[in-house]
Amino acid sequence: MALESMQEIFDKTTGGEKPFWRVILETDMDEREVTEAESMERMRVTWKAMLESVETYQADRRSVSGLVGGDGERMRVYGAAGQSLSGPYLQEVIATALSVGESNACMCKIVAAPTAGACGVLPAVLVPLFHAGAAEEEILRALYVASGIGAVIAFRACIAGAAGGCQAEIGSASAMAAGALTALRGGTSGQIGHAVAMALKNLMGLVCDPVAGLVEVPCVKRNVVGAVNAISCADMALAGIESRIPVDQVIDCMGDVGRRMPVEFRETALGGLAVTPFGLKVKEQMQENNA
Repeated sequence: MALESMQEIFDKTTGGEKPFWRVILETDMDEREVTEAESMERMRVTWKAMLESVETYQADRRSVSGLVGGDGERMRVYGAAGQSLSGPYLQEVIATALSVGESNACMCKIVAAPTAGACGVLPAVLVPLFHAGAAEEEILRALYVASGIGAVIAFRACIAGAAGGCQAEIGSASAMAAGALTALRGGTSGQIGHAVAMALKNLMGLVCDPVAGLVEVPCVKRNVVGAVNAISCADMALAGIESRIPVDQVIDCMGDVGRRMPVEFRETALGGLAVTPFGLKVKEQMQENNA
């Protein structure tokens, strides 16, 4: 999707008369030469796949390494016991982020949003709201907002851990989710921009260091961090709190940080948690299993 800046989207809202989501919808219609109904239907298919990734979660599944699986259910059991520090929505957000991330690690169907490693963030913040009564049309519009944000980040910076570290994956997903939530709650385009900027800033510099090169540890739990960060940033933006650094400048900065990040911290499994004694042991076991 050819969107070069958040400012470009802001300008196309014509002073707030056209909602953010509609700018993205019309961009998709123009680029793919489809009708509004066709564009909406494609987004609906994406949304249904997200729902499916949550509803088909099986707690007894385990990943290739055996390190991932079951935590989504553990979180739900813990929340149901009434011992959680967080409220019902946040409990379900955490459980959903874990569940979808685990499903990805177990080779199940997920939506890369923007990547497979960050697939749990958007479903985590949106699916619980849908189950609580949010209309599907509202969710679809929020997904248009998220996709527009992701398109800008991909154009100006990067969305792949191999190119920019985990800040480019979980950070981008968190920014997309923050913007989607802000829009869903009636925020202005400006507030969407502030939510995106704050979400990216909070995860700036996050490295990509998958143990044994697998999108399992620490990736799944970082989906939780991205989702919770998105919620806090959306709430701050809706409260009128602003990012001092303009959103496009934050995106550019993230891209620069990614380019300067040592190769060991960009999905190579040569640094960070991947080279801890435990991480190296897992790698050795995986190599033996594959021999």
